[in-house]
Amino acid sequence: MGPSPRTFPGRPAHPARRSPPVTAFRPARRPLARPLAALLLSATVFGATAGTAAAETIRVAVGTQDTTINCATGGLLIRELKLLEKFLPHTGKYKDATYDIQWRNFTSGAPLTNEMVAGKLDLGAMADFPGSLNGYAFAKAGRRSLFLSVLSGSVKGSGNGIVVPKDSPVQALADLKGKTISVPFASTAHGLLLRAVKAQGWEPGRDVTIITQAPEVAGSALLANKIEAHADFVPFAELFPWRGFARKIYDGAQADAPTFHGALVDAVYADTYPEIVEAYLRAAIEADRLIAAEPETYSELIEKVTGIEAEVAYLFHGPLGLQTRDLTWKPEYRQAVKTSFETLKLLKKADSDIDLDRFVDDRFIRAAAKQAGIDYEARLRDYAPAPLVATDAATGAPITDPARVAQIWVRGEPKVRHYASPEGAFAALAALEKEGGQARVVYAQDRGTGIKLFATQAWYVREAGKHLSAFLLKADAEAFAKAKGGDVLDFAAARAGLSKLSAR
Repeated sequence: MGPSPRTFPGRPAHPARRSPPVTAFRPARRPLARPLAALLLSATVFGATAGTAAAETIRVAVGTQDTTINCATGGLLIRELKLLEKFLPHTGKYKDATYDIQWRNFTSGAPLTNEMVAGKLDLGAMADFPGSLNGYAFAKAGRRSLFLSVLSGSVKGSGNGIVVPKDSPVQALADLKGKTISVPFASTAHGLLLRAVKAQGWEPGRDVTIITQAPEVAGSALLANKIEAHADFVPFAELFPWRGFARKIYDGAQADAPTFHGALVDAVYADTYPEIVEAYLRAAIEADRLIAAEPETYSELIEKVTGIEAEVAYLFHGPLGLQTRDLTWKPEYRQAVKTSFETLKLLKKADSDIDLDRFVDDRFIRAAAKQAGIDYEARLRDYAPAPLVATDAATGAPITDPARVAQIWVRGEPKVRHYASPEGAFAALAALEKEGGQARVVYAQDRGTGIKLFATQAWYVREAGKHLSAFLLKADAEAFAKAKGGDVLDFAAARAGLSKLSAR
């Protein structure tokens, strides 16, 4: 089972909220004891009985990463909403089949891969780097796995990040020379960190010390100021700052290296039960449709199950989110797998090549998309983030420029309010607080990269009076201010300055 919400430190108290969520994973049934040979034998019987399943019980064992919330459409939401049951086949050769659906939750991809290689799981969801390691692990065992589909990702690399303790003087990666950085080894964040260190011209062990540390351990270490920096995957580079004991000083978008989370399958299972694999992907497509339509509702569900606050889940899954939910194998995501292969060789975790075109297999997602009425080729060409189609909550005018969007999730309201600019949102926030209301969270968009930010932790440049632009990094804000003219402000100063200007 996955960690309790209490595993991760620093969860803020919200008196107006419901009682603290509990871990709501359903216990997985015991895996079938039959070995792989028996599975192959049943597959042979399956095809030899006049095209029927002869009342066979078919295992569908799925490994999830619930706290890695960008795997939600490939695991958590499918399980909680019983979407797999909706799409599993019951006609043709599956007419008399019954299904033994099993769910196992993990906090990272490596142990999930171990269970897949051991034949205890059929499908699994994980990021590009551990997914590539999955392919090597299967190859080492003389077998194959297939990377079926992307679930969500960023062609810019956003999602992975580096954080420091809240009161650290460090403002940028360059400030970490000579320091120690922890990271979950063999994770996609590990790959990011190695690329970022290389881009600085540093050598691990000489210019920077890299140690392994799981996110639940790193959270406590950051809170106690026992580590100087920590690199991690979704959602921890956002979760730890949200909980108030860390600051994000590096986003994966700065590395300009694509990253994604996707779904894998044991190749023998896929060959034996292709319709079941397509049914799983149909369920993922449906989960994607549901969360796109109601991101607040399903962000709340993610919080209920994992303890990862809905405000953080919405940062990723809401419109203009930190990553884009994407089911297609864009060239950049194929490149991410190739880059991961190269990094694994650098780490001496792999000593042979894997055929990328055989490992990344889009046959099943194309078939599932066709069944769902989706134009896969059109989606393949579409690089837009989850769109925001909204009007300004204050003026009623359509919002046309995503670069300056800001949003407020008001406590007690089911839907997020949208504003065309940070200054518009801050004025609305002041009015809300004057009336005794409270914001759960305020979001802004980074003017340069377009990624969604927690507005309270952003830097701002005020140009020409009230015009505000938000940035993750102080250095980016300073460069923008130098080029455009204006003052660099933190959240409190930006709000205070706006109030003074409004009072004139």
